[in-house]
Amino acid sequence: MRIARPFGIPVYISPYWFVIAGVFVVLYAHGYARSGISTNLRYVVAAAFVVLLYASVLVHELSHSVVARAFGLPVRRILLYPLGGFSEIEREPPTPGREFLVSAAGPALSLVLAGIGFGLDRLFHPVGVVGVLLSQLVVANLLVGIFNMLPGLPLDGGRMLRAGVWKLTGRPASGTVAAAWAGRGLAVAVLLIPLALFLRSGSQVQVFDALWLAVIAAFMWTGATQSLRASRVRERLPGLQARLLARRAIPIPSSLPLAEAIRRADAAQARALVVVDHEDRPIAIVSEAAVMATPVQRRPWVDAGSLARTLNPSLVLSADLSGMALVDAVRRSPATEYLLVEPSGQVFGVLASADLDHAFAGV
Repeated sequence: MRIARPFGIPVYISPYWFVIAGVFVVLYAHGYARSGISTNLRYVVAAAFVVLLYASVLVHELSHSVVARAFGLPVRRILLYPLGGFSEIEREPPTPGREFLVSAAGPALSLVLAGIGFGLDRLFHPVGVVGVLLSQLVVANLLVGIFNMLPGLPLDGGRMLRAGVWKLTGRPASGTVAAAWAGRGLAVAVLLIPLALFLRSGSQVQVFDALWLAVIAAFMWTGATQSLRASRVRERLPGLQARLLARRAIPIPSSLPLAEAIRRADAAQARALVVVDHEDRPIAIVSEAAVMATPVQRRPWVDAGSLARTLNPSLVLSADLSGMALVDAVRRSPATEYLLVEPSGQVFGVLASADLDHAFAGV
């Protein structure tokens, strides 16, 4: 759900945010029991704190996005979810220096907000509700800033580490691998904190604290793993070529019985059927899924054209596409099959999205 558009950047919140925010309000309200605030007011204060906390997260993410846009990197949106936020920057920074600056902007601003809050507290010494909220916001921004500077993906500190390794090795993939494994190490460390405290002091660990740390560890491990996979995908992209993935196709009239169309394709060792008009111009592609769903005994009585999807311009791709350009073209117009054509307009073959998925199956 979109809630704002600061600097022209759409900001969305996950539906689960309301559930987790409600849990936080209850927990914080119980935490204010010894603060001297009345019972009814505690929930109002807790709700205000949760809203201000996520406003701080939004400012943190906005700093990433604003710096990225200053470097000419398009920002699709900012997503606020129960555990924090994420800036969807469409392209990677082209240099390690810019990668470092985009990543460092968020934690730096969080620490600045904590410093401003601390200064206001020292200057005015607010009491009551205002004093409680201000002190909590100082602590929250301090924790957000320090936590995000930990050197491991998917945290900002991990991206800063990636930039450093990238600068030293000249290979962004090496930086990603190093920072992702560092993130996995941090995830394991976070998960082992309750056990370490128990072994050291013999005191009991609160179940909620242990579960919360486990959620954080799972988030970090998952993010680091996704970064590793994305790195392998980027390394494989240069070898991704539409020509190599294309299926041989044969032209057929719309009225041709499906059984005969399949027989002709088998004879020509083709794996795709392209419907053409009376001038032999391609107008549709027969859906492989629809063919497989048609019983064999019915195929002589079904026209192949009835199982075809009409071609629109977005489903006609150049056979010369490769790498990220090919992925972007498919992502813009999701479909099961695409017609590949030569620069001259001649039909080269058919690209099935299943074949494209198979190319990444081993990543």
